[in-house]
Parts: sequence; C-alpha cells; structure tokens
Amino acid sequence: MATPPPGSTEGPLHRSTSPATPHAPPSPAPAEGRLLKKMRVLREQYAHQFQAGSALFWASQVLAGTEGQNPADVMAFSQCLYQDGQFQRAAFALTSRGLERTHLRACYLTAKCYFRAQDAEEAKLCLDQGHQLILNARHQLNQANPPPELRQSLSSIYLLKGQILASLDNRILAAEAFKEALSLDVHCSEAFQAVIQHQIFTADEERELLKSMPFSEQCGQPDDEEFVSFLYRIQLKKYDQPADLVIPDKFKSLRTNTEIQVHQAERHFYNCDYNQCFKITSSLMSLDPYNGNCLPIHVSCLIELEKSNDLFHLAHKLVDLFPEWAGAWFAVGTYYYLVGKHEFARRYLSKATHLDRVYGPAWLAYGHSFALESEHDQAMAAYFKACQLMKGCHLPLLYIGVEYGLTNNAKLAERFFTQALDIAPQDPFVLHELGVTAFQNNSFPEAEKYFLQALAQMKQVNGSIMSSKWEPLLNNLGHCARKLGKFDDALNFHQLALVLQPMSASTFSAIGFVHSLKGDLLEAEEAFHKALGIRRDDSFSTSMLNNVIEQMISDEPTFSGVPEEIPKFDPVSGGSATLIGDRNSQSVDLSTTNATTPGNNTSSFDVDMADASANSD
Repeated sequence: MATPPPGSTEGPLHRSTSPATPHAPPSPAPAEGRLLKKMRVLREQYAHQFQAGSALFWASQVLAGTEGQNPADVMAFSQCLYQDGQFQRAAFALTSRGLERTHLRACYLTAKCYFRAQDAEEAKLCLDQGHQLILNARHQLNQANPPPELRQSLSSIYLLKGQILASLDNRILAAEAFKEALSLDVHCSEAFQAVIQHQIFTADEERELLKSMPFSEQCGQPDDEEFVSFLYRIQLKKYDQPADLVIPDKFKSLRTNTEIQVHQAERHFYNCDYNQCFKITSSLMSLDPYNGNCLPIHVSCLIELEKSNDLFHLAHKLVDLFPEWAGAWFAVGTYYYLVGKHEFARRYLSKATHLDRVYGPAWLAYGHSFALESEHDQAMAAYFKACQLMKGCHLPLLYIGVEYGLTNNAKLAERFFTQALDIAPQDPFVLHELGVTAFQNNSFPEAEKYFLQALAQMKQVNGSIMSSKWEPLLNNLGHCARKLGKFDDALNFHQLALVLQPMSASTFSAIGFVHSLKGDLLEAEEAFHKALGIRRDDSFSTSMLNNVIEQMISDEPTFSGVPEEIPKFDPVSGGSATLIGDRNSQSVDLSTTNATTPGNNTSSFDVDMADASANSD
C-alpha cells in the first residue's frame, strides 16, 4: 500500500489490488524534494488556518511538481478544491486520473463532490462503480490489524450513500444504508440523526435499531457504552410517550449540555407545556442563537403562544443570515400563518420545501394553511407528501384523518386514525380523534372508551396538571356521558373543562343543556345566560334559554299556596245571587259582576306591575 510522502497529513488511500493502480512516481532530486516537502507543509498549514485559497495555491504547486503522479497529492489538491467550494473541478481532478476506481477515499470524495454539486445521479453512479472497492475494504476490515481509519471510511461511504438515496426519494434503501453506517461505526452520529430527524423509522423500529448497534464491541469500556447509548436514546421519538428526561447521576455534567436541553424542551412541547418549553428554548437561543436543532422547536412554541412579534424578528433575521436554509423560510412562512395571511404563508413554506425536499415540518405547515381555509383537497395533498417523506411519523396520517372527518367521510377517517394508532399507540391525540369519529357514528360507548384512554394516557404523563389543549377532550367526555344518561358525570367533566378554559361559551351551553335535562331549570337558565354573555350570537343558547324560560313560566305558580288542581264548583242556579247582610238587599247579576272591561283590566295590570317593581326595589 502506498503511503503519503513526508510532510503530508493524509492517511492511506486504501488502494485496491487492481492492476490499474498507477506506478510510483520517480524520486525527485534532493533540492526538488526539499521544495516539495516545504510546499506540502505550507499546504497543510494554510488548510489548518482555513485559508482555502492559500492552501489551494500551494497544493497546485505540489501537484505540478509531481506531475500529478502522486495519488496523495492529487487527493490533497481535490480536498482543497472541495473546501473552496469548487466541487466539479475537484471531481474532475480525481476522475481524470482514474483514482475513483482504484482508491476508496478517492471514490468517496468524488461522490461527495458530485452530491454537493446537486448531481445526485452522478454521485450514485460513482459509488456503484466503486462497489468492488467497498467489498475489498470490508474484507480487509475483517482481517487482523486493519488500518485504524478504515472503519470510519467505510461508515462515511454508507452515510453518503444514504444521503444520496434519500435525496432521490428512495428512502427504503437510504434507511438500510444508514443502518449499515451505524453498524460499522456506532459513533457516526450523523447517520443516527438522519434516521431520527427524517422520521424514517417508527418508534418501535428506532428502539430496535438502538438495541442492534454494537456498542460493546466498539466502545470498549462499559461507561463509554452507556454514555453513547444514553445520548442516542434521548433522541428517539417523543410523540407517543413524552416522559420527563431522566439524566443518570454519573452524567450530571450533561444537564447544561445544549443538546440535552433541546430534547428536554421538545418533551415539554409534546406535553403541551408551552410556557416551560419557551423558557428553555429562550435560554438556549440567548446562548446559541443559531442552533439548528433548537430553532424549529422555538418557532413552533412561538406559534402556540401566539408571539407574532418575536417570530417576525426571528424569521427575518434568519433569512438575512441563512438565505439558503430551509428552516429560515419555514420561520417566515409560519409567521404569516400565525397572522392569518395564508397565501403568503404558502409562498414561503413552498420555498422551504424546494430548498429541502425532505423537510417534514414545512410540508405539515403547508397543509395546515390550506386546512384553515377549508381547502381539504389541497391540505390532504400536502399531508400525503409529508406522509411519504415521514414514514415513521404518525402526524401526517392523523391530519389526513382529520380532513376526512371534516368532509363527513367517517370510514376513511377511521382508517387513517387506526394507521396512526399503529405507529403511536399511546398518543392521546390519536385516541381523541378516534373517539370523535365513534361519537359521530353514534357509537357512544366506544367513543367514551377512547376518550377515557386518552385522558388516562394524558394523566400518566402530566399527572394532575392539565394543559388547556385538553379542554375539548373533557367536553367530549361530558357529551358522551350525557348521551349515555350519566348526567352527573357529564356535569363533572364540563366543570373540569371550565377550569381549563374559564371563558368558553360552548362549555356553559353544555352545562346548561345537562341541567335542563335534569330538570334544574334555574341552573340551566344561569348557564345559558353566561354563555350568551360571552358569545351573544350563540343560537343554541338563545333557543334553549327561551325554552327554559317558557317551561319555568308554565310550571311555576303565580303565588305561593296555589293548589295543584283547580277546584270544581257546582253551577249556580237561577242566574242571580242575593248578598246577605246588605242593608238594601240589592240583587246583583253575577254575569255583570264577573265581566271586566278593557279599562278595568288594564288598570289591574298596571297595579301588578307597580307592586312588582316596588318589591324588586
């Protein structure tokens, strides 16, 4: 195996045994050799100082001095071109000399250059042509005393292969490539994050992947194995069971770690504890304002808390600094989504998806912007695209089911909710939507079962503290209990919902309706009045209040002591009666006495009104 010349920091190129290997370059003269050594040192020094132009200049001088016959110098020259952003030129420097077919690292660098130049097909072709090199390297890795960097080189190749396949929408093969990269090198965190962040696997598949990784073989010490395993485990899915993050005592120093705090904030977000999430993300943003892992959570938290001004300043600052980053345009789109300008929101969210085709949050927000305008077909198209990209995430399936439910297609809605439940069986949001579908199908016992499961799962995570997000769940439990004739349970659930949302007109209406069914007309009247005080145009509360008042008028007596039944008197004979005790013994016609004129009637009504007003005063 050829070794790099003195003064070069390049490791072995893992040359294959192919007869196409170029012959070793002739030995230079002593003075020329000294100059080459000096220029190689300069090349490495300037590369270390991030002066790509100076490093490239001296690398080109070395390449000219060796007439391009030294593979290590060609690799160093191509690396300088890569760092300078000249990807096509770097790839040409390698392919023109055929190094991508004879050296493993040259094959890797060539494919990476093509990939960075947005030519994924050519990058995949380069790796396919180097398949024999990869097989030879894997065979060499299984032998005794392999080169120390060979394992990482192979892992890097599979990582690049997964990235290329993912960009070509071949996510199944991309997932296999990422898994292969992790099996070769468990410390390749980029491959693990690609699997997690792109939602390739379900929660169960992610846990199985973590169990299959050879930590004990590659980490050495048990503490190292536990440390790496813990750092990976906290990145697993948190949608279905966002429990609190527990840090072992031996890793107490990690409590101030930025990545640990990001995952803690994410758990608070999925628990609907947005204030605590915002507190953590704000602290992180003050220390690391451009943290790519924290920014999406911080933006989502700003949306939930409706902090439009903060989101406006953050979004435009990100666009000015990172105009080619999809997350920056995602922040801009979500700002317009928050302020209700959905056309502008879709414009910028679409730009985010063009910059990063696998950016799932942008696709979901894009669908939400259509859903708020009741554009169900366009919303479902965006959700289906997100479902295609995020096969391991249940959220696109959940939103598709919601849209089908809104279009009165209960069967398809239930089908997608069931698929979402298979991916996240403990997610209370999915259980709640299944309960809503069962309620709409008049399956009230089944709906109550799903609602109670969602409530139990939510309490298991949050304890006695409930977020206002769960007010619809409690109200729906009250509606189910009312349908099943459990009026007391219905009132209890509605009262709990009122604690979470004290100014909810619909909750007061539901309480009034239950009281009216129980016959508690005074309580029902009070509840309907409160509902109308919050929302004056509530037609249901208005009609129910009128019905309750009419029923109270017909049921309650005008004064106390009125008998339940009107007594029946015998008919009077003769058509007249004599008033005993009258001095003149006058005869009075009863028909005349009982008759009332309009004037007398009005006078009596006025007196009654005056008495009522006096009593009220």
